[in-house]
Amino acid sequence: MSKHRSGRSTSRPVGKAPVAGLPVNKNDEVMLDIIGMTHEGEGVGRVEGFTLFVQGALPGEKVRAKVLKTKKQYGYAKLLNLVEASSARIAAPCEIYDQCGGCQLQHMDYAAQLAWKRQLVVDNLERIGKLRVSGGGRDAGTDQAAGILVRPTLGMDEPWRYRNKAQVPIGVTEGGLVGGFYARGSHRIIDMETCLIQHEDNDDVVRKVKEIGRKRGITAYDEESGKGLLRHVVVKKAFRTGEMMLVLVTNGERIPHLDEWITEIRREIPAVTSICQNVNTKQTNVIFGDTTRTLWGNDVIYDYIGDVKFAISARSFYQVNPAQTEVLYGKTVEYAGLTGNETVIDAYCGIGTISLFLAQHAKQVYGVEIVREAIEDARANATLNGMDNVVFEVGASEDVIPNWKEQGITADIIVVDPPRKGCDPRLLETILAMKPERVVYVSCNPSTLARDLRVLEDGGYKTVEVTPVDMFPHTVHVEAVCSLIYKGFE
Repeated sequence: MSKHRSGRSTSRPVGKAPVAGLPVNKNDEVMLDIIGMTHEGEGVGRVEGFTLFVQGALPGEKVRAKVLKTKKQYGYAKLLNLVEASSARIAAPCEIYDQCGGCQLQHMDYAAQLAWKRQLVVDNLERIGKLRVSGGGRDAGTDQAAGILVRPTLGMDEPWRYRNKAQVPIGVTEGGLVGGFYARGSHRIIDMETCLIQHEDNDDVVRKVKEIGRKRGITAYDEESGKGLLRHVVVKKAFRTGEMMLVLVTNGERIPHLDEWITEIRREIPAVTSICQNVNTKQTNVIFGDTTRTLWGNDVIYDYIGDVKFAISARSFYQVNPAQTEVLYGKTVEYAGLTGNETVIDAYCGIGTISLFLAQHAKQVYGVEIVREAIEDARANATLNGMDNVVFEVGASEDVIPNWKEQGITADIIVVDPPRKGCDPRLLETILAMKPERVVYVSCNPSTLARDLRVLEDGGYKTVEVTPVDMFPHTVHVEAVCSLIYKGFE
């Protein structure tokens, strides 16, 4: 949560405190000064030192709230009414924002979102990483010698309709098929006609699939019984080429009235160039099964990030915000400081998106990824772009990179883009043993970023600069790109 001075509530709670000695009970109504916001977007208030988290409350606000649940050291409260509103508060434009769990910050002005995301990164660097930040607090900072320079968050000029992929769970009501998002903290599906962070064409395809399904009597999958046909509708939109892919995730191979589905989709939305089926018969909340087949059209769609072309299949991982991906990768290339003579290792290369960006500016790039299908996609994408200075290998980076070192392959720069859990400790050990001149860390989780930077700093690296990038406006997620240099090269 953001660093602020702890405050007291402006009024005592109504009701008697429990035997355990807590200053509040469940169902008490309290007046709270909101002094910060958690990484999940909940407002933070305190009653006599006892912390309450309030969904929908913003820092600087005074609110009246009802206590929903208490634990030993903290509790949760529901916002009843605003006594004093923050200047950052706006009316959320989405009609189902209060029900849907997809966005958490639509009630917050976009400039304030960007400032909060920067502060989230700063707080984690200082609190978890015990790292000194230039300027400290909320200042952008200019003096690198004073600590790590954390730049202002790079946001979007138009932070709406940015998602190129819709992944919609399907359920059923008395009116037939519904599809949208899960309500906050549940598996109850909120039907959705439009999503303001989703590309309009994806909305159109989902709407049309639901209409056809209702008309044809298609059943929706039921998690509890394991019965019903349609589990998810997945739509992918290539922003640059305009191509679209529809994937029907089904609980079984046979789709009734399949020809009618295909005909209507093609007629209504001619941009759809690929219709696929993924079969998942397991009673699980995992979206995709192991079997995918093309029902009509092409096996892949094509899109570009910058000048690099990518083939996207039904199960390929591909960044969902292509505009900000270009910003993120551009900053990665900038921090790598490539002159064309370097050897680069991309330690979590996925389908090769960052690797191929780097290969345009480096002498040689080596990419490693534990998912075999991703490496197959990466190799195909390298061929698609005529790049012969990239080598991809399947395996865990902490196993593959030491083997490369034994073969005489050493890196001038190592780029890491790990999952939310951060880098494997053995990979960090490998980096410290190889001692590349620079490390560029691309993070999707500020807390594990801070933890890993502490390890690299203790091993001889200096974190020079961090730039947060807003890949997911109106959500609590923040990415960051970090530049580190080995102290022996300073």
